[in-house]
Amino acid sequence: MYLRQIVRTQFVWTRTAGLSCLHRACRAEVVTLKTSCLLVILANVFFTVTAAEHLDSSVLPPQRPLCTKDDEVRLAEEAAKKYGSPAPTIFSKIIDKTIPADIIYEDEKCLAFRDVNPQAPVHFLVIPRVPIPRISEVKDADAELLGHLLVVAKNVARQESLSEGYRVVINDGKQGAQSVYHLHIHVIGGRQMKWPPG
Repeated sequence: MYLRQIVRTQFVWTRTAGLSCLHRACRAEVVTLKTSCLLVILANVFFTVTAAEHLDSSVLPPQRPLCTKDDEVRLAEEAAKKYGSPAPTIFSKIIDKTIPADIIYEDEKCLAFRDVNPQAPVHFLVIPRVPIPRISEVKDADAELLGHLLVVAKNVARQESLSEGYRVVINDGKQGAQSVYHLHIHVIGGRQMKWPPG
């Protein structure tokens, strides 16, 4: 898992995000490895930094400012006006970073992170920061946000090298097998999908 993160750091992510991920991976490894393995980790850090310095900055995505706590409060207030006060979900805790997740994209409107129970070699979720419980409860005024979520899904799929195609899924309610009542888009790829899906 950590090797995959390090390889992605060298070729896909921005230097800051990549080094942050590498730092987390190294910190977790140091706890469990003996001193001799520390040299391997340090060598990875050296080669990652060296590779990051040689990357052409024009091919890296632009850095986006992350939401502040004030932004989160404002978004929660807006959601409460539209959707009442839905109970906090595991996704709420991922958004406010009280539980860890392998976040692969983040902006002021949404977050993308790897599914903890992947159904394919590549399986990530795109969620809005606003806690909309279900797709069936979306308001007409949310059309721009929904479009943004799909564009982010497309861009992250490209970043994950899903050039041969992928599946986009939104589950709704009990019969739709929705397990977390915070709107989320599954992007699944890296293998041949079958039909019908469920």
